Amino acid sequence: MTERPTALVTGASRGVGAAVARALGPTHHVILGGRDESALAAVAAELPDARPWPVELTGVTEADVAGVERLDLLVHSAAITRMGLIAEQPAAVWREMFEVNVVAVAELTRLLLPALRRAKGHVVCVNSGAGQRANPHWAAYAASKFALKAFADALRQEEERDVRVTTVYPGRIATDMQHQVREYEGGPFEADKYLSAESVARAVLAAVNAGPDAHLTELTLRPAAGPVN
Repeated sequence: MTERPTALVTGASRGVGAAVARALGPTHHVILGGRDESALAAVAAELPDARPWPVELTGVTEADVAGVERLDLLVHSAAITRMGLIAEQPAAVWREMFEVNVVAVAELTRLLLPALRRAKGHVVCVNSGAGQRANPHWAAYAASKFALKAFADALRQEEERDVRVTTVYPGRIATDMQHQVREYEGGPFEADKYLSAESVARAVLAAVNAGPDAHLTELTLRPAAGPVN
């Protein structure tokens, strides 16, 4: 029996991360990264070959990844947003945003590069429309997502022979984060106007399954109806 390829998905306890894990479940051994151990266990119970990996991504160390010798796919889905005017957001907000959305991504990737190289693996960064265009009230989040794009672009060039790198840019998604955004904006949560987490997961699969001779470097998704950002 052929051994399943291994995928590690961050933010896998809910939202896009959980949807990606479920999409990979039929074909991969899935390592579910996140902070909520009980939620990770619940997702793992749905899948034929998965295990929770409870971790604080902003403090990940070599010891945390010591058991991962070979990694076919690393999906960075974990992220946070803090909306507000530049005049109202102190340095602590910016630092928190960059620590989670950029620094944690870079460090986890660095630690796992030997395992990714062994498998000639694939890194997928779930970015955002805010990583392509900045808008008022989104400065800190957008800056972190522009930085994530830069990270992915540089990694792709540095590791072009050994590791494929894809950035996925979804528009608004019907997740818990979107509830927070709409509360800040003072508008209703209208799920039918947003992308589903499952649609984003299918985009990740499209990149992963593009074929050994193809490298899908960037993929942009927008809701068929509703806001484009």
